[in-house]
Parts: sequence; structure tokens; C-alpha cells
Amino acid sequence: MSQSRKLKLDEPIPVLGGLTVGDFWSWAYSDVLSNANRSVFAEFLVGATLGVLDSPRIEWNGFDLEYRSKKIEVKTSAYLQSWPQKRLSTITFDICPKRAWDASTAQSINEPQRIADCYVFCLYAETNFNDSNVLNVERWEFYVVSTGRINQSFGSQKSISLSSLKKIASTIRYSQLRSAIDEALGI
Repeated sequence: MSQSRKLKLDEPIPVLGGLTVGDFWSWAYSDVLSNANRSVFAEFLVGATLGVLDSPRIEWNGFDLEYRSKKIEVKTSAYLQSWPQKRLSTITFDICPKRAWDASTAQSINEPQRIADCYVFCLYAETNFNDSNVLNVERWEFYVVSTGRINQSFGSQKSISLSSLKKIASTIRYSQLRSAIDEALGI
């Protein structure tokens, strides 16, 4: 099975008595609040608004999405977690320069750097666990920043707090996301 082929929800899994890819996805990824799944879901949200979901996600690429020949890094955080919490999580985002893997060349970049052209910070902002529904896009906040601005404002810093992010970016809704990305990329 080719990595570049998108699987279909109803595709059967041989030998498993009628179970499908959809059954696997439902079993494995229904906890969209978990850190790993929430991150992939945020990439999906950004990819959907940009119309770049034609090819499957590349897990280990040095950036998350490619849009009009520009590289986009998607970062996520949330106040709520899948596990029991005594208090809400502190919001921080990873901006650490990395020795990124380039899937197109199958090589790592030698010097740690931020290779994306812009970052999209996605905050699942719900604070009441009983009202939690990660799929409800209205409960998300987005912040879009060019990588140049991140480098200028934060240098080699490894993470940023929400309050630091708000000093250089405004909160936007999902409906504003594509135009904010276009602006940050100068498109």
C-alpha cells in the first residue's frame, strides 16, 4: 500500500471479519482531546481552510503543511487534557528551532532552525470539561505569525506563552484563518 494514497473510511481490513479502516480510526483516534490527536486535528483544520488535504499527512516532515509553495508549521495547546486535572493547563507553544527532516530529500537539516515560512498557533480554548467538544471549531482560537517575526521577537527561544504570543499576534476565528495565513506569507 502506497503512502501517498489516501485510505477510504469503508476500506476493508483483510482477515478481520468485515472491520474497516473507519473502525480502526474510530478506535484509535476518538480521543481528539489527547495531545497527539489534537495536534493532528489542528493540522487538519488548517489544511481544510487552505484546501491542501489532497495528499495524506507526512508524519515526520520538518513542517506540517505546504500551501502555495510555502511551508506552514501548526502548533496546538489546550486548557483541558484527556486525563483528570486539578487545574487547567498553562498555555505554551513549542517554537524550538530543530534539525528538521525533509521528506522530499530524505535528509535532515544540519543546523537547528525554523524552516516553516509561518506558524499557525491553535488553541482549544474550552475550559469546562463537561462542555468539551474538540470538533467544535468555534471553541478554537488561532494566531498566525510569520517565522521572521518569531525569529525577530524570540530568537532561539524554545517555547512561548500565550501572553507572549498575544504581544505579536491577534486572536482570530477559523473564518479569518486563510486570509491571516495569506497575509503572514505575503501572498
